Amino acid sequence: MNHTHDLIVVGAGPAGMSAAMTGAAEGLKTLLLDEQPRPGGQIYRNVTAVRPSVAALLGPDYQHGATLASGLADSGVESAFGTLVWDVAPDLTVTAQRDGRSFAVRAPQIIAATGAMERSTPIPGWTLPGVLNAGAAQIALKSAATVPSGQVVLAGAGPLLLLVACQLLDAGVALQAIVQTAPADNFTRALRHLPAALGAPAYLAKGLRMLWRLRRHGVPMYAAAQGLRVEGSERVQALVFQVAGVVHRLPAEVVLLHHGVVPNTQLGRLLRIDHAWDEAQLAWRPRLDAWGQSSLPGLRIVGDGAGIAGALAAEPSGVLAALGAAQALGRISADARDERARPVRRALARQLRIRPFLDALYRPPQWLAEPVDEAIVCRCEEVTAGKIREMARLGCQGPNQTKFFSRCGMGPCQGRMCGLTVTQILARALDKTPEQTGSYHIRSPLKPVPLGSLAALANHDEKEADHGH
Repeated sequence: MNHTHDLIVVGAGPAGMSAAMTGAAEGLKTLLLDEQPRPGGQIYRNVTAVRPSVAALLGPDYQHGATLASGLADSGVESAFGTLVWDVAPDLTVTAQRDGRSFAVRAPQIIAATGAMERSTPIPGWTLPGVLNAGAAQIALKSAATVPSGQVVLAGAGPLLLLVACQLLDAGVALQAIVQTAPADNFTRALRHLPAALGAPAYLAKGLRMLWRLRRHGVPMYAAAQGLRVEGSERVQALVFQVAGVVHRLPAEVVLLHHGVVPNTQLGRLLRIDHAWDEAQLAWRPRLDAWGQSSLPGLRIVGDGAGIAGALAAEPSGVLAALGAAQALGRISADARDERARPVRRALARQLRIRPFLDALYRPPQWLAEPVDEAIVCRCEEVTAGKIREMARLGCQGPNQTKFFSRCGMGPCQGRMCGLTVTQILARALDKTPEQTGSYHIRSPLKPVPLGSLAALANHDEKEADHGH
């Protein structure tokens, strides 16, 4: 099909909004697509419609998203919210669904701002009702102003775990405990990055304030926990773990798990672009140049989808990619692009100073990548870690062979939740590196699409053909 736009941006979080606004400012006919009904992405979800009381509870960092959303509204960007992108072809034709009907658009430049997703925590019992990701509790707060009730325990590692704990505390939730799983030697590893991290004092101060608030409110905190498992029959009843060889059992009606976030690489995997294993973040990330350009000409990736760096780093990354797109399309010269990029790169560098420190401090424990045999890894098909190891013993050399023989990764999530863990389990079992082991091949549709939606796409194509005759 012919080009319908100059630039298509997929995802309306901080990186996507910044990219779309910059593209429009450079004179590009820009289309912004997002699955949510409003701009904001996960980090600023529902920011334009949230209750003032909830916005105050979530704090100024969250409220900053309203400034971006306001700028987007005034930018002249063509936006399509409530729109699910379910395919991108190698010629950069984007197929999406809105209001139950699929349609196709195409541009010579695409910026994917698909963000991050929470790393899964495959421990025994994590599939029981009442066990959620910590981010899910935050989404419920932003979207519906609801919080979990009953005995709530948070477990895992990462800044978001502490942030969600503070937000729930402010919302009146009685926290039973915070069970931190970061290994004790993480702090020693992080110390060598502290001088650079001191260049981002606001981040460090925010973390210390959160810890101080939790301790001031008397929330019990456990450190370097291991051997986590959730107990329960019909639903969660307790979280069991060990600290320094001592077994603890905490009664719980809700367990919130979190071990950091990882780039959402599904769209890039669909297009078979080059990825590398990031040993610092223990996740895949796309190989990109300084302007977000991937190994597929015209496809750029920005924000946390390019590597976890946070919301404030996502904004300048979106701007840089849009400047790169404008230059590639001949709208600005390389010199003009570079000149406009200089202050943006300085802003990005300031935001990245803290990352090595945080990556080292909250590096997930090794046992997370080596779940016990009985732990379910693939929730969709209920495949255990032991089954994956059995596939390795039978000769499966990577995730895709393992999928064929075990159905692991064949569910509707297409391996989003289990993919990293499967790669890590197989790498260990086969004595390979994650890059040698590989990842799942992703196929269209990226998410389930009703047949009626596909029929609408076919009918549209027939009408276009008739019109052409």
